[in-house]
Amino acid sequence: MTMRGPAGGAGEGDNPTLPLPIGDPSAGPPARGAPGRRSAGPGTAGAVTPGRGYGPSGYRPAGPYLRRRRALRLAGRLAVVIVALILLGAVAFGGLLIVTPSVGNARQLAAAQDRAHHVAYPGPAVPARFAESLVATEDKRFYAEPGVDLFAVARVGFEYVTGHGIQGGATLYQQLAKLLYTHGRSTSSDEAEQVALAVKLYLTYTNQQILQMYADVVYFGNGYYGLAAASCGYFGVRPAGLSWPQAAMLAGLVQGPSMDDPLTHPANARAREVHVVGRLVATGKLSPAQGHAVLAVPLRSLVAGRVGRSCSRSA
Repeated sequence: MTMRGPAGGAGEGDNPTLPLPIGDPSAGPPARGAPGRRSAGPGTAGAVTPGRGYGPSGYRPAGPYLRRRRALRLAGRLAVVIVALILLGAVAFGGLLIVTPSVGNARQLAAAQDRAHHVAYPGPAVPARFAESLVATEDKRFYAEPGVDLFAVARVGFEYVTGHGIQGGATLYQQLAKLLYTHGRSTSSDEAEQVALAVKLYLTYTNQQILQMYADVVYFGNGYYGLAAASCGYFGVRPAGLSWPQAAMLAGLVQGPSMDDPLTHPANARAREVHVVGRLVATGKLSPAQGHAVLAVPLRSLVAGRVGRSCSRSA
């Protein structure tokens, strides 16, 4: 018997075109996230529902946030390394202070050197013009530093690490330590010892005492040890009577007394004098007009000769 639906239509048993249910009708709708589930949103028919994040697997590409985190992590590690190096340097420096000798005998050593060079000790007071010329050229932070110039140490360290070699940086304290304690040597161990001795000199003596000892023992070329001998030998005047051009020329000699000898290498001596005057202007000790006036004096008119004419070499 044939069954018919409403309005004369055929029943479900006779209609092969009716869609059949998928799975067990009593199991209810498929679970969320089950395989094969499709998104039914507008414009996304047939598309797979994206997972959490920026892609199907939740992957998030590296962006400014992650780069910033990496930079902060790297900065933190660098800071730890720097702190460790500072602590290591402090320990090493403390060891140097322990093993280096006391500087309480510095004046006795200076006196012994002057006796060996037949120079009276102590010499006359260091005049202001020579002191200003020497400090401006050799150690511009002399009156403020603790025996060593920390800025110069940082610069020298950077130049060494970057392969530019070691250039300058020795303070007047370090130079005096070199003259009195390490016999003019400049090996790595000697320079390390000079740093420790420089700090000890700073803690033991005044600025004026350091300048006095330095001026009494430093070599100015042509057999002139000490400022008094050089002033009389080159110019025939006592240190107190030095003019700015004369003081600048002498201050320029202490780094290269043979190479910058005004008698045998006048061009080199003039170049050093120009450098010293430039430093005096840069540090405000001379105005630009005064600097031009100093350099207007010819070098040949400054040098009186090898032997002083109006004062003794030990004056």
